[in-house]
Amino acid sequence: MHHKAEQYLETAIDALASGKGYHAQLDQLPVPIYTVDANGAVTYWNRACAEFAGREPQLGQDRWCVTWKIYTTGGERLPHNQCPMAQAIREKREVRGAVAIAMRPDGSRRAFTPYPTPLFDDAGNLTGTINMLVDVSAEQADVLADQARRCRRLADATYDRQICGVLSAMADAFAKTAADLGD
Repeated sequence: MHHKAEQYLETAIDALASGKGYHAQLDQLPVPIYTVDANGAVTYWNRACAEFAGREPQLGQDRWCVTWKIYTTGGERLPHNQCPMAQAIREKREVRGAVAIAMRPDGSRRAFTPYPTPLFDDAGNLTGTINMLVDVSAEQADVLADQARRCRRLADATYDRQICGVLSAMADAFAKTAADLGD
């Protein structure tokens, strides 16, 4: 995790631990931050979060995530109840190292790395989870464009039509997602 992002997450967790007035502190952070209760219901989001998601989350309706739709970097739809935030709640542990693609209501896409971090009371009971979303769209667009080039090279090097077709389709999907993220 970038050092600056790590500092933002620590600041957000400290603000929550302090109790009163944490909304004002979290609203000042330039990174998307939101919280859910122990059942995954969204309880708070900052302005950066709504800007990132391209929508205003719905209290009482949204669960697990503030994004409209989520996809894997391979282009498959990821149900919200299988996203890293849901995993963190189910397993009661931090989830790190994931990259996902958020689709916004206007159709634009943003790649992000989530940092869901469970919160516990003094008795060790899960009370909720805080999540920070780090925009990695530029980096991910480069990775996916490179992956598309590799798939095309493999497709060009094989004599098997079926394998060539699969690799070409994969290359097209990677290239499309890379282009979507680059917009």
